[in-house]
This record gives sequence, structure tokens and C-alpha cells, in this order.
Amino acid sequence: MRLPPKPKSKPEKAKDAALLGVGFDNQDEETRLTKGDNYLLVGGSKQTHEIMQETAVRVNEQLEKKGKRLADLEPDEFRDVMAEAVERTGRG
Repeated sequence: MRLPPKPKSKPEKAKDAALLGVGFDNQDEETRLTKGDNYLLVGGSKQTHEIMQETAVRVNEQLEKKGKRLADLEPDEFRDVMAEAVERTGRG
């Protein structure tokens, strides 16, 4: 008795992830948009947008230090990376 051939499994797609920062405190009617590796930042006052930029850069530095991609982080590890990034901005 012959068994039917196994169905071919689909290749696993690589996970992808990005940070999305949205600021709502804009009073000067400027449109602020910053896109970088792993992040997209939209809106906010000048100060808020700068804080989001600095935080996103720090997250990428942490990822580089760990040799990981954002999509590879477990939830607890992501929280640790974010906490470190916020702490390093001096605003946390």
C-alpha cells in the first residue's frame, strides 16, 4: 500500500515589525513625519517629535548591540529595549 505524497509546506515568511509613533500635541500646524529603519513617526509638537526620534534611534542602537531585529524580540525583551531607550533619552 502506497501512502499519498505529503503536501508541500509553505515556506515560513520572515516576520517584520516597526515602531509607530504618533504625537497629538501639535499646536503650530506644522506637519512632522520621520521615517527610519524600524520606525515611522507622525505629528506632535517639535519637542514631542524630537523625543520620539531620539527614542527610535536609541531602540535601533539597542537592537544593533543585541544583534537582533525588532521582529525577533520577545515581548519582555521588547519592553526592556524600550525602557532602556527611554531611560537613555533622559526623559523617562
